[in-house]
Amino acid sequence: MECTALESLIEMGFPHNRAEKALALTGNQGIEPAMDWLMEHENDPDLDDPYVPPQGHVLSPEEPPEGRTPEVVEGGTDPTLEELAEEDNRRPLSEEEKREQTKRMMELISQKQREREEREKRESIEREKQRRKQGQELSLIRQKLQEDEMKKLAEDRRKEKMEEKLAKQRVREKIERDKAERAKKFGGCSSSSQASTPPEPIAPAPVPSSPSQEPPVKREYDQCRIQVRLLDGTSLTQTFRAKEQLAAVRLYVELKKDGGEEPFILLTSFPRRVFTEEDMEKPLQELGLVPSAVLIVAKKGNS
Repeated sequence: MECTALESLIEMGFPHNRAEKALALTGNQGIEPAMDWLMEHENDPDLDDPYVPPQGHVLSPEEPPEGRTPEVVEGGTDPTLEELAEEDNRRPLSEEEKREQTKRMMELISQKQREREEREKRESIEREKQRRKQGQELSLIRQKLQEDEMKKLAEDRRKEKMEEKLAKQRVREKIERDKAERAKKFGGCSSSSQASTPPEPIAPAPVPSSPSQEPPVKREYDQCRIQVRLLDGTSLTQTFRAKEQLAAVRLYVELKKDGGEEPFILLTSFPRRVFTEEDMEKPLQELGLVPSAVLIVAKKGNS
């Protein structure tokens, strides 16, 4: 049986050492167990080494082969194994029977290869799904971190502006107190000097010649509509309070534009005026941007 099974494996294209080792390590149970063993150990580095029987031990047909339990060997419940064993017991096999047996073995090899390829394909698809899922989770985490960073920057800028406003308010209050103290200190001297000096005659007030010569009343605006032209050609339009500082417009542009943290300046084209850091603290009404104006964003240093 061993000789016939060995010849069949060699005719199917397996090397002699590989076929002999597969038959020996499966207890000479036939071609199919040997084929299973070869498929499972095809990547072993010593697969083509000559088979060396263990010293002091000979594997008998009653002993279970390697990788199989005694129940499988003794029970004989595998119909394919029994059929192949019966075929192996026929001596000698004709050429047609050998070709048929070889054909069946090749079909078995192809079937096992297809099953392995399908299993590897399913595992590859599952790994790709896991990789995409992890990528999506990382993308969501990165997006949330960016949003939190933008909120933190906006909050820090708002706090800085509030602190600057409070500091200027304290400076103005101190200036007003100093003025009041000086007026109080020098008020007595001024009163005494005015009392010793005779009053000057009051000149009659000029009579207006006609109502048509009265100067026009200047209209007061409490809002300002600002259009900002960005570097990429797009425009932003927003309404601000007339007493807001120009820095509020700059902060609005920084939050809206996609240019990152690249520094920029604001200017008007007609009349041409480049606004400085000192102008950022001035209200829009004082800068002549009320009731509406067009500002241009330019790179810092290209003004």
